[in-house]
Amino acid sequence: MTAELVRGQNHTLPQTRLEIRVSAGTPVVAGATLGDERGTVRGVEWIAHPGSPQLPGLEVSQQAAADHRLAVDLEALPVGAHRVTVLLALPVGAGGPARFGAVPAPFVAVTGLDGDEIATFTLTGLDAESAVSALELYRRQDAWKVRAVGQGYAGGLAEMLADQGVAEATGLAGSIQEAVTRGLARSVAPPPRTQGGDRVRHATGSADHRPPTPPPAPEPPEPLTDPATAPPPHTAPGPAAAGLAADGPINYAHPRRQQAASPPPPPTVPPAQPGQAAQPVAGDATGWSMDERLYNQIWGMFEDLARAVAAYRSAVDFAESRMDQELDRALSDPRNRIGGAGDRAREAARAKRDELASRAREALDRDLAQLAAEAAVVEPALPAAYAGWGNPVWHAHRVPMEIPMALRIGDLHLPERTDLRVPLLVRLPLERGIWVDSGRTASEAAALMDTDRLRVLAMETAVAHAARLLAVYPPGEFSVHVIDPAGAAAGPLAPLVDAGVLAGPPAAGAGGVASVLAHLTRRVDLVQMAVRAGAADSLPPDLDTGEQLLVVNDFPHGFDDRAVTQLRYLADEGPAVGVHLLMVADREEASAYGPVLDPLWRSLLRITPVADSHLADPWVGHAWTYEPLAVPPGSRVLEQVLAAVAAARRAAGR
Repeated sequence: MTAELVRGQNHTLPQTRLEIRVSAGTPVVAGATLGDERGTVRGVEWIAHPGSPQLPGLEVSQQAAADHRLAVDLEALPVGAHRVTVLLALPVGAGGPARFGAVPAPFVAVTGLDGDEIATFTLTGLDAESAVSALELYRRQDAWKVRAVGQGYAGGLAEMLADQGVAEATGLAGSIQEAVTRGLARSVAPPPRTQGGDRVRHATGSADHRPPTPPPAPEPPEPLTDPATAPPPHTAPGPAAAGLAADGPINYAHPRRQQAASPPPPPTVPPAQPGQAAQPVAGDATGWSMDERLYNQIWGMFEDLARAVAAYRSAVDFAESRMDQELDRALSDPRNRIGGAGDRAREAARAKRDELASRAREALDRDLAQLAAEAAVVEPALPAAYAGWGNPVWHAHRVPMEIPMALRIGDLHLPERTDLRVPLLVRLPLERGIWVDSGRTASEAAALMDTDRLRVLAMETAVAHAARLLAVYPPGEFSVHVIDPAGAAAGPLAPLVDAGVLAGPPAAGAGGVASVLAHLTRRVDLVQMAVRAGAADSLPPDLDTGEQLLVVNDFPHGFDDRAVTQLRYLADEGPAVGVHLLMVADREEASAYGPVLDPLWRSLLRITPVADSHLADPWVGHAWTYEPLAVPPGSRVLEQVLAAVAAARRAAGR
């Protein structure tokens, strides 16, 4: 029976190989410290954190995430370690909440290897704290117990580590946050929480040992709006259509949706026969429309795959750890090192390891088979914005009159089953820019490719993404600008140029670069001032308030210091007012600028023109292999789509 702990309460642990699962509802940093009999941390070598995630008997996540799994083997801890303290902290400088009082109460569960919960603790009552000691596992008279702590620290990680006796706590906290920042730069952002937007999970015949999601903490009330001054639900093409937001949280509600008390129910799924998995159905999630249901379903598949593989890897790791410990204990006796006793001990330990790994693989295969069946049903039902270029829906595509919820920019898969692909969807309007990495060191596939060919592929990838964005926006509500300083991308840019869908000819030379950057910088400045002053109607009549995309080829060639500063400004301030970057760049070639460009790289979502394992999920932090969307060989679908965009613009008088 699960013990639901309150602050200060303890509970005996029936086993020493455990998982600690954290569910926070927002990305948090998870770590752990080891303490001696007095609870003192002897040094940095007794601290597991994203920059140093593994200690003997202890492993934590390598990045900030909404959910974590911490692996603990109490018998394998270093000599002298009598306490394990689990720490949670909010990332610094990531644009997220700065205090735990503004997020749902974190939930922590201690489970066995089989996933059964031993003890749980919901960290309520937090306010200004940005770091918290969640719980501790401690040794008492040769037995291990868990205690709910919930001690918060308004001073953050530094104050918490100093309270545990860590020397140079401030410097260590800074290095931890820097490691987290690097991890967030490669992380796929989770979908925003929307009312009724959860995935509906049906029984699949395999156990789901995920801890229950704790009830969210009460949200602060929304600021009241005067109906006389409130903007209409949708205005086009004013700043509201550009995704503008003043101070406060972003409103993810669809601008043209009439709000109702609750979303429509998901489609009815026929009940599964006894002993069989439920039949997958496209749109098997709640939502206001089929597109929203499919969006939530895809993210649910993404999360399910991440957690299923995490459980499998955790089980295999513990099986290996158990085998090593049993061998160490058996062979520590000199009498077992000779004769057949040692061989029998090795065989028995390996047999146990193989049995545990086999059982874990069987459970994983069941989950993967169900997800594969679901993917086979969902993929043909996707709308164009969510579909790959090979989906026939693109051949019948018509430019829509509303902006879709999201856009597919690639596929993700894990090595446990490479043919099971999950669409990578990003919300629209874009919340961060995109960087297509043209460097040869980006991945093994890139390292084996000719430099010139890789650059062409990178630019073709950028052109394909620009075309998809043009195709899913209403006519005239999305414009594309191109900077090609040396004119080296004439070939890849030909589909956009020939279709006549660019805002102007590709800018070349120093003058062209300066002109485009000045134009977009002016737009950002004017819209920001109008929003802050509440005077959106005072914008100049020649200002295009639709979404703007700047495609930059071969950065940093052709950029002086002023141009680099403007580009950084657009990357930081542009997305909030409808100006987005799509950069094709080799980071090594920009190394001459030094660390001044580090914030630029971190602000962009990095993708590659070839397969590369560099993106991380927001739940457990797996390294996912990203596969770019490819136009089928010999297909003219890209040209057909751009021709439809051009025709829709002419019909709308744009």
